[in-house]
Amino acid sequence: MKIAFSPPDITEEEIQEVAETLRSGWITTGPRTKEFERRIAERCRTKYAVCLNSATACMEMTLRVMGIGPGDEVITTAYTYTATCSVICHVGAAPVLVDTMPGSFEMDPEKAAEAVTERTKAIICLDLAGIIYSKYDRIFQIAEEKKHLFHPSNERQAALGRILILADSAHAFGAARDGKMCGEIADFTCFSFHAVKNLTTAEGGAVTWSDAVTQVGIDSDELYKEYMLLSLHGQSKDALAKVQAGAWEYDIVAPLYKCNMTDIQAALGLVQLKRYDGILNRRKQMIERYDSAWKNLPVQVLNHYGGGSASSGHLYLVRLPGRNRKECNDIITKMAEEGISTNVHYKPLPLLSAYRNLGFQIADFPNAYAQFENEITLPLHTSLTDEQQEYVIEKFIDCVNSIS
Repeated sequence: MKIAFSPPDITEEEIQEVAETLRSGWITTGPRTKEFERRIAERCRTKYAVCLNSATACMEMTLRVMGIGPGDEVITTAYTYTATCSVICHVGAAPVLVDTMPGSFEMDPEKAAEAVTERTKAIICLDLAGIIYSKYDRIFQIAEEKKHLFHPSNERQAALGRILILADSAHAFGAARDGKMCGEIADFTCFSFHAVKNLTTAEGGAVTWSDAVTQVGIDSDELYKEYMLLSLHGQSKDALAKVQAGAWEYDIVAPLYKCNMTDIQAALGLVQLKRYDGILNRRKQMIERYDSAWKNLPVQVLNHYGGGSASSGHLYLVRLPGRNRKECNDIITKMAEEGISTNVHYKPLPLLSAYRNLGFQIADFPNAYAQFENEITLPLHTSLTDEQQEYVIEKFIDCVNSIS
């Protein structure tokens, strides 16, 4: 039996919608993208959503619309994928990495508080595996406590009056915590619709912003317009606006970037969004089946659905306490020999050459390393049948026992 790690769940309905888009004569950013934005905002309970070509672009353009760049510092967790941190480098700011809490994959808010300086302009939090970060309240409290250190460099920063709280929610579209949807908790929230995500547009992403942003006087219409300018070369009209009668003329307000979403991508997303409640329910069923299988094994799992959290169920991370990376890699190899693809989420950033070259050392992040040392991620996707999942469970138990 061959079991892929995370194939896309594409039905005939998505294929038909993409084909209809191709026949429509409108394949770049157009009416389907605008409708997709509207429906994402509706789901996230926000006024606006902006769709771009990746979550990475969404995070980078958010830093740019808020005027964060050279001379600034942005704090984030050492336990994440590179995109969370690389966007800080893209805008010319300095990344400041902090460790996780002991025994946790989550960024330590007290370490973040210690890292705040007069140059700090933002904190990027991570919603790992589809579970909304549990310490947003503390992070917002820190932003208030450190207001005396905050020195705004433009009108939007002055209106906010504190450090910006940005969520890398690449995994967490559709998740909720304490009655709030992912998308309305952090100041800005960025989602991924990459091929391996719960909801896919092949490549793509979206950004939303909360009431906390608009309540201080930051204009949502102006924000939306600036995202559009940033994502389309600084052009004052998009292609949809230019096809109106006599409306060909446009301006380039600045030499900006190119990261818009296309209607082909949005067509995929619109159908996926129609199916999304079923996708979330199926993922929850599979997580519960996995959880119940390890009750007599020395396996630690994440709590996806307790403590006020309703996860999107994107990834199924397990830890094998007392095991080292070599032993866990041996299990990964044994699983592969049984036809089962597994993964690791993630190598802490200081283990990667790019971040070592920036001066980060893994010895300064012992909690993050301890989480990584014995982590394995099992297949979790809606193309996985019950029979296949039972096979994964059986072989994983065999592999863990064989190492024991």
